Amino acid sequence: MIYGILFFEFCKIGLLALGGGLVTVPFLFALCETYPWYTAEELVNMIAVAESSPGPIGVNMATYAGFKAAGIGGAAMATIGLVLPSVIIIVLIAAFWDKIKQTKVFQNLMYGARPAVLALILNAGIKLGELSLNDIKTTGLCIIFLGAIHFIKLHPVIYILVGGILGLVLKL
Repeated sequence: MIYGILFFEFCKIGLLALGGGLVTVPFLFALCETYPWYTAEELVNMIAVAESSPGPIGVNMATYAGFKAAGIGGAAMATIGLVLPSVIIIVLIAAFWDKIKQTKVFQNLMYGARPAVLALILNAGIKLGELSLNDIKTTGLCIIFLGAIHFIKLHPVIYILVGGILGLVLKL
Protein backbone atom coordinates (compact mmCIF):
# COMPACT_ATOMS: atom_id res chain seq x y z
CA MET A 1 0.00 0.00 0.00
CA ILE A 2 2.76 2.46 0.92
CA TYR A 3 4.46 1.89 -2.45
CA GLY A 4 1.31 2.95 -4.27
CA ILE A 5 0.95 6.03 -2.09
CA LEU A 6 4.61 6.97 -2.65
CA PHE A 7 4.26 6.49 -6.40
CA PHE A 8 1.04 8.54 -6.54
CA GLU A 9 2.31 11.38 -4.33
CA PHE A 10 5.61 11.71 -6.18
CA CYS A 11 3.86 11.39 -9.53
CA LYS A 12 1.78 14.44 -8.54
CA ILE A 13 4.95 16.28 -7.58
CA GLY A 14 6.62 15.32 -10.86
CA LEU A 15 3.62 16.53 -12.79
CA LEU A 16 3.20 19.84 -10.95
CA ALA A 17 6.73 20.88 -9.96
CA LEU A 18 7.48 23.07 -12.97
CA GLY A 19 10.81 24.82 -12.71
CA GLY A 20 13.20 22.24 -11.39
CA GLY A 21 14.18 20.40 -8.27
CA LEU A 22 13.87 23.24 -5.78
CA VAL A 23 10.20 23.57 -6.65
CA THR A 24 9.72 20.08 -5.18
CA VAL A 25 10.62 21.43 -1.71
CA PRO A 26 7.18 22.94 -0.91
CA PHE A 27 5.56 19.68 -2.01
CA LEU A 28 7.92 17.72 0.25
CA PHE A 29 7.03 19.98 3.18
CA ALA A 30 3.37 19.22 2.48
CA LEU A 31 4.13 15.49 2.47
CA CYS A 32 5.82 15.65 5.88
CA GLU A 33 2.69 17.32 7.25
CA THR A 34 0.45 14.62 5.72
CA TYR A 35 2.43 11.42 6.24
CA PRO A 36 4.72 10.23 9.06
CA TRP A 37 7.56 9.44 6.67
CA TYR A 38 9.93 12.21 7.81
CA THR A 39 9.85 15.43 9.83
CA ALA A 40 10.44 18.98 8.62
CA GLU A 41 13.82 18.92 10.38
CA GLU A 42 14.73 15.69 8.58
CA LEU A 43 13.66 17.32 5.32
CA VAL A 44 16.22 20.09 5.85
CA ASN A 45 18.92 17.41 6.19
CA MET A 46 17.54 15.62 3.13
CA ILE A 47 17.89 18.84 1.13
CA ALA A 48 21.50 19.22 2.28
CA VAL A 49 22.29 15.64 1.26
CA ALA A 50 20.45 15.98 -2.06
CA GLU A 51 22.23 19.26 -2.87
CA SER A 52 25.64 17.79 -2.14
CA SER A 53 25.03 14.53 -4.03
CA PRO A 54 25.53 14.10 -7.77
CA GLY A 55 22.38 14.22 -9.86
CA PRO A 56 19.22 16.31 -10.01
CA ILE A 57 18.09 17.54 -6.59
CA GLY A 58 14.44 16.60 -7.16
CA VAL A 59 15.33 13.01 -8.03
CA ASN A 60 17.78 12.78 -5.14
CA MET A 61 15.16 14.08 -2.72
CA ALA A 62 12.47 11.73 -4.03
CA THR A 63 14.84 8.79 -3.66
CA TYR A 64 15.84 9.84 -0.15
CA ALA A 65 12.26 10.51 0.96
CA GLY A 66 11.05 7.23 -0.50
CA PHE A 67 13.85 5.38 1.26
CA LYS A 68 13.00 7.05 4.58
CA ALA A 69 9.36 6.04 4.10
CA ALA A 70 9.74 2.44 2.89
CA GLY A 71 13.31 1.40 2.23
CA ILE A 72 14.70 0.51 -1.18
CA GLY A 73 11.28 -0.26 -2.69
CA GLY A 74 9.99 3.09 -1.47
CA ALA A 75 13.00 4.85 -2.98
CA ALA A 76 12.30 3.18 -6.32
CA MET A 77 8.58 4.02 -6.29
CA ALA A 78 9.13 7.65 -5.30
CA THR A 79 11.83 8.12 -7.92
CA ILE A 80 9.83 6.48 -10.70
CA GLY A 81 6.75 8.47 -9.68
CA LEU A 82 8.66 11.74 -9.80
CA VAL A 83 10.38 11.08 -13.12
CA LEU A 84 7.58 9.42 -15.10
CA PRO A 85 5.40 12.53 -15.71
CA SER A 86 8.43 14.50 -16.93
CA VAL A 87 9.44 11.75 -19.32
CA ILE A 88 5.93 11.56 -20.77
CA ILE A 89 5.58 15.33 -21.05
CA ILE A 90 9.03 15.76 -22.65
CA VAL A 91 8.30 13.04 -25.21
CA LEU A 92 4.99 14.71 -26.09
CA ILE A 93 6.51 18.17 -26.28
CA ALA A 94 9.40 16.89 -28.41
CA ALA A 95 6.97 15.29 -30.82
CA PHE A 96 5.05 18.55 -31.29
CA TRP A 97 7.78 21.10 -30.42
CA ASP A 98 8.01 22.75 -33.83
CA LYS A 99 4.23 23.22 -33.87
CA ILE A 100 3.74 24.53 -30.33
CA LYS A 101 6.87 26.56 -29.49
CA GLN A 102 5.73 29.61 -31.44
CA THR A 103 2.08 29.52 -30.41
CA LYS A 104 0.89 32.38 -28.26
CA VAL A 105 -0.87 29.96 -25.89
CA PHE A 106 2.35 28.05 -25.14
CA GLN A 107 4.41 31.24 -24.76
CA ASN A 108 1.81 32.74 -22.41
CA LEU A 109 1.67 29.52 -20.42
CA MET A 110 5.45 29.49 -19.93
CA TYR A 111 5.62 33.22 -19.21
CA GLY A 112 2.81 32.97 -16.66
CA ALA A 113 4.35 29.96 -14.93
CA ARG A 114 7.59 31.82 -14.13
CA PRO A 115 6.21 33.95 -11.26
CA ALA A 116 4.54 30.90 -9.72
CA VAL A 117 7.79 28.92 -9.92
CA LEU A 118 9.72 31.79 -8.34
CA ALA A 119 7.14 32.07 -5.56
CA LEU A 120 7.42 28.34 -4.84
CA ILE A 121 11.21 28.54 -4.67
CA LEU A 122 11.09 31.63 -2.41
CA ASN A 123 8.53 29.95 -0.17
CA ALA A 124 10.79 26.91 0.12
CA GLY A 125 13.68 29.22 1.00
CA ILE A 126 11.65 30.90 3.73
CA LYS A 127 10.65 27.54 5.24
CA LEU A 128 14.25 26.31 5.09
CA GLY A 129 15.39 29.52 6.75
CA GLU A 130 12.86 29.10 9.56
CA LEU A 131 14.16 25.58 10.22
CA SER A 132 17.87 26.21 9.67
CA LEU A 133 18.65 29.68 11.02
CA ASN A 134 18.37 28.82 14.71
CA ASP A 135 20.96 31.16 16.18
CA ILE A 136 23.34 34.00 15.45
CA LYS A 137 26.06 31.67 14.09
CA THR A 138 23.89 30.03 11.44
CA THR A 139 22.23 33.32 10.53
CA GLY A 140 25.61 35.02 10.21
CA LEU A 141 26.99 32.21 8.08
CA CYS A 142 23.96 32.37 5.84
CA ILE A 143 24.45 36.10 5.28
CA ILE A 144 28.18 35.62 4.62
CA PHE A 145 27.49 32.79 2.17
CA LEU A 146 24.78 34.80 0.41
CA GLY A 147 27.21 37.67 -0.10
CA ALA A 148 30.02 35.35 -1.18
CA ILE A 149 27.79 33.51 -3.63
CA HIS A 150 26.63 36.80 -5.13
CA PHE A 151 30.08 38.36 -5.47
CA ILE A 152 32.47 35.40 -5.73
CA LYS A 153 31.47 33.04 -8.50
CA LEU A 154 32.61 29.59 -7.35
CA HIS A 155 31.11 26.18 -7.99
CA PRO A 156 28.20 25.46 -5.59
CA VAL A 157 29.94 22.34 -4.30
CA ILE A 158 32.70 24.53 -2.87
CA TYR A 159 30.18 26.48 -0.82
CA ILE A 160 28.57 23.27 0.42
CA LEU A 161 31.95 21.80 1.40
CA VAL A 162 33.03 25.00 3.15
CA GLY A 163 29.67 25.12 4.95
CA GLY A 164 30.09 21.55 6.13
CA ILE A 165 33.62 22.21 7.34
CA LEU A 166 32.51 25.36 9.16
CA GLY A 167 29.67 23.37 10.74
CA LEU A 168 32.23 20.93 12.13
CA VAL A 169 34.63 23.64 13.28
CA LEU A 170 31.94 25.84 14.85
CA LYS A 171 30.01 22.84 16.22
CA LEU A 172 26.75 24.00 14.70
